[in-house]
Amino acid sequence: MTTGIDPARLQRLEETAERARELLLSQRTAGGHWVGELSSSALSTATATAALALALDAAPEHAAELLPLVQGGRSWLAEHRNADGGWGDTVDSPSNLSTTALGWMALGIRIDADEPGEVTLAHRDAARWIEECAGGRDAPRLARALAEIYGEDKTFAVPILSACAIGGAFAGDDGDPWRSVPRLPYELAALPQGLFRFLGLPVVSYALPALIAIGQAIEAHRPSRNPLTRGLRIATRASTLRVLERIQPENGGFLEATPLTSFVLLSLISIDEAGSRVAQRCGSFLTASVRTDGSWPIDTNLATWTTTLAVGALGEALPEEERTSLRAWLLAQQGRERHPYTGAAAGGWAWTDLPGGVPDADDTPGALLALHALGGHTPETRAAAAAGLRWLADLQNRDGGIPTFCRGWGKLPFDKSCPDLTAHALRAWAAWSDPAAGDAGDDTLTHADAARRARRFLVADQRADGAWVPLWFGNQEEEGLLNPVYGTSRVLRAAGAGSLPAGPASTASVASVADAAWRAALERGLAWLVGVQKADGGFGGGPRSTASLEETALALEALCDCHVAGLAHPELEHAIGAAADWLVTATDEGRRFRTRPIGLYFARLWYSERLYPLVYGVSALERARRILAP
Repeated sequence: MTTGIDPARLQRLEETAERARELLLSQRTAGGHWVGELSSSALSTATATAALALALDAAPEHAAELLPLVQGGRSWLAEHRNADGGWGDTVDSPSNLSTTALGWMALGIRIDADEPGEVTLAHRDAARWIEECAGGRDAPRLARALAEIYGEDKTFAVPILSACAIGGAFAGDDGDPWRSVPRLPYELAALPQGLFRFLGLPVVSYALPALIAIGQAIEAHRPSRNPLTRGLRIATRASTLRVLERIQPENGGFLEATPLTSFVLLSLISIDEAGSRVAQRCGSFLTASVRTDGSWPIDTNLATWTTTLAVGALGEALPEEERTSLRAWLLAQQGRERHPYTGAAAGGWAWTDLPGGVPDADDTPGALLALHALGGHTPETRAAAAAGLRWLADLQNRDGGIPTFCRGWGKLPFDKSCPDLTAHALRAWAAWSDPAAGDAGDDTLTHADAARRARRFLVADQRADGAWVPLWFGNQEEEGLLNPVYGTSRVLRAAGAGSLPAGPASTASVASVADAAWRAALERGLAWLVGVQKADGGFGGGPRSTASLEETALALEALCDCHVAGLAHPELEHAIGAAADWLVTATDEGRRFRTRPIGLYFARLWYSERLYPLVYGVSALERARRILAP
């Protein structure tokens, strides 16, 4: 079923969609794919600056290379602090304790070089902000304040405290600041990797480098009193350092993440391992990834992720010769062997094409959907799809949901099943079960069962109000910093099995919501999404936040898919038209795409991505155009 709109409105929509599409196509690299650009991060800049400052102190002969980077990072921090004296994760983020504590620590390290007075003022402002927020700058108070933020999850609280201790931020305190730093059982890293999920580790699966390096730093500065524990840790020190070296990517960047790599380097320097191979490669990564303005991003790039999003948005607008090259590029990014870091089996995709990427359950379905959309399903493509589909099914937790990296690590936030990833997997399974896609392997029944269990998880995980809450995205203005618009829109896209046929809903797409409980959950989700649309047609992350390009485009995309799938709501067509009009106006008819930090990195660190509003906008505008055209 289609609906008509005023011809002038439709023409404006079509012109906006065309202009945005051309802009997205122009953002390709010379290699034909997309890279995008993550926002500069005050937290990354603080940790990198501190690590390189201590590396400079340990090896002053490298001053010509390191000192300009340290000074540049410190100047960037001073220039980009908030008016209240603290820092947020992006320049568009409110101040938070984690970032401000690390900025305060980094600017407090003496480097014996002339610097602008603004650096000293920034250090003082940060100290004042921390005192007001935490009640003091001593280690015990900062530890208590961080515990209130992160609870039992020590993945980020312990690195912050240990970095502040290593950087000398607590130098004027009475007592030993290391007494306020919880221990990390780094000796467990000597055990076989397959046992990790049964050990109840106090850090999430991706934090193994921090567990080892920071755990050793804590033990070195505050040895265990228990002689058995102390002896075990001494005995496993060398073997766990070998594990750290084994899982480090060739470019030195753990997960391509500046903070994680910096924490490792800080810890190794503090235990006289500055000359080790791991430390040297960490330093090389940091010096290679600094930006021209002196800052560092939270991660190097999301090239694979942004490319799969762009492919899905552009669809038939991509010429066949470019489809061929993109297929080849995506196939080259698939994991071909067991990953040394997480132990992930072959078959998955990471968020980037760089060495520090790790296969995960958002980028793998993204790559599978992109390969499906690119067509030309050669035997090589079908074999890659079969491996990717199996990878997702094997990752599924007992509750039917899909976690990010590792099956069974269910106690800490970033290892739990989550609805946005689960819905993404559903769409990938559905796309490749389409007979038109060709045979994707002999696992059809296995994937059908996995899909049924995934739908049951999503029904159970839905909030009472009808929304779903995602893991990797949030909104700085919403209660709890959550983004139910993102989560709900991603689940609703699974209503149409990931397809968008023109015209009336097909029998296949209606069948995809035939299960009564699943269909009822989707209709509740649709009602919630329509209900939080702003009066002007835009969407924020929920009922409280202001509208953004990213969230409006994501919601519009989902509303269009619900329309195609045959889900009913009396205001659905009006909501689609209003959201499309809002995007047309807010983008100046496809000319401007302002970013908003809706992305959440590890430990709830915010980021924005330059391509998000553009790629989401192109996808949503094209879907709306198909539905609204008479």
